Amino acid sequence: MTQPLQLRIAVAGASGLIGTALTRSLEADGHEVVRLVRRPARTANEAEWDPKRQYVHAAGLAGCSAVVNLAGAGVGDRRWTAAYKKELRDSRVLGTAALAEAIAALDEPPRVFVNGSAIGYYGDTGQHAVDENAPAGEGFLPSMCVAWEEAAGAAVEAGIRTVFARSGLVVARKGGAWGRMFPLFKAGLGGRLGDGRQYWSFIALHDEVAALRHLIDTEELSGPVNLTAPEPVTNREVTAAMGRALHRPTLFTAPAPALRIVLGEMASDVLCSQRVLPARLLDSGFTFAFPTIGEAVGAALR
Repeated sequence: MTQPLQLRIAVAGASGLIGTALTRSLEADGHEVVRLVRRPARTANEAEWDPKRQYVHAAGLAGCSAVVNLAGAGVGDRRWTAAYKKELRDSRVLGTAALAEAIAALDEPPRVFVNGSAIGYYGDTGQHAVDENAPAGEGFLPSMCVAWEEAAGAAVEAGIRTVFARSGLVVARKGGAWGRMFPLFKAGLGGRLGDGRQYWSFIALHDEVAALRHLIDTEELSGPVNLTAPEPVTNREVTAAMGRALHRPTLFTAPAPALRIVLGEMASDVLCSQRVLPARLLDSGFTFAFPTIGEAVGAALR
């Protein structure tokens, strides 16, 4: 039996929710992972970078077959002040540009650059289902996602296969937006947000990692690829699934006006409807392990 090829893969954002899971998966299969760190490298499996200064110690990326960029300040970590919106944008755009330029200048560039993005690209789609052919929406998140993807231009121009992983809401028990919901629902304080009719396009953490690895391995994929489960659900359905999984009531409701007072501009992201389909992922032969919301929540609890 032929042994699978062991690769050297660089990951920016390796300490985040998705990055931690991805590096664990890659290393479990024997791949060598180079972590990009914001300090001098201490081992051969680290490479120093500073997204704000657009600096990358490119020599640390030598020999990498793939570079995966998942770095960026947390969208839901703080209220969206003008200063934090700038941090959200800069942490993605400047970091992506720095990495794209660094790998484009290598004597032997990686064969693929997988750059993070988000379904925020599409804005509010209402009840209308969209795939990768849909145009960008309007507002802060869509404009940020457009700039984020455009920042990879140096890699594209250098002929490096570049994929934009437009991720949905990642269902995980700890970390990310979903991780903050589990304690509330476990305490019996969960409930729908607004009228609950807005669509949430989710993906189980296991499937997110598997999809990222699929993007690395699948030569015919480039450009935008939606990383969302094939069956988007409404916030009401999410609420019901969480209640069933945790055996808790879901009687509470957060009215839209209250959310706008508490969250400010970020409330528009919570209340907007995004019904996003993973057309290119499915067409390329990817199979979801946890395609339904019930299965995704159950997987997170396990």
